[in-house]
Parts: sequence; structure tokens; C-alpha cells
Amino acid sequence: MQNLIQTASAAGNFKTLATALTAASLNDTLNGAGPFTVFAPTDAAFAKIPKADLDKLLADKEKLKKVLLFHVVAGKVHAADVVKMKDLSKVKTVEGSDLTLHLHGTSVKLNDSNVTKTDIDATNGVIHAIDTVMMPS
Repeated sequence: MQNLIQTASAAGNFKTLATALTAASLNDTLNGAGPFTVFAPTDAAFAKIPKADLDKLLADKEKLKKVLLFHVVAGKVHAADVVKMKDLSKVKTVEGSDLTLHLHGTSVKLNDSNVTKTDIDATNGVIHAIDTVMMPS
């Protein structure tokens, strides 16, 4: 098993995320002991952002770091843990803001982002793929 960065890179659908993590100098953080839960926007999620806006975000290291850490929660939270939570529960991110959990049957949303794949395990955490890049307020 590999760490979070290696696992995301090997998955093949997180290339933009890997580029963003490098641009924000967060590789060392997510290579660390953790554990972390990463709600990882797929390449398709990043493609929803207009190219000019994405380029601007990638160039602004501090804002990019804030956006990326908004997708990370301390601890290893698997899908089985999430479904035991209550609808509209708040989850504190490493960035410091809360995500709102929306549970509808077997579907899970965080804010306005759908969880599309769960429990991609890594040595220092777990990745859940999401379909939208979430922006902290």
C-alpha cells in the first residue's frame, strides 16, 4: 500500500489534484504520518472550473493551499463511518472551515459535491473521490 500522494497519483483520475498539491507545496503534508481523509476532486471536477479561473487559482499558492486543505479532514474516515453520521452533520476540515454532510439513502454529498468513489485506502489515510471542487467561504 502507498501513501495518499502516491495512491492519488497511481489512480489516474487525480492528475490535476496532484499538480495542485505540488503547486501549493502540500506534498510533504500529505506524505506525512496523518492519518488524513482526503475528499479528492477528480480531473473531471477540476474541468468544471473555467480554465482561466483554474490557472489563476493554481498561480495563487496561498489561496490554492486553503482550497486544497478544505478537502482534507484529520483522521481516517471510511464510508462505513460516514453513513453512521446524521444528515447535515458538520465536519471540520484541516483548513479550519466546516463541510456539511448530506446523506440520502446510499448517496453522500459534502456541501454541493457528490462522493463518487469511496475508501481508496493509503498507508496514511483514505481518499474519497468527489465530483466538484469545493471552495471555502
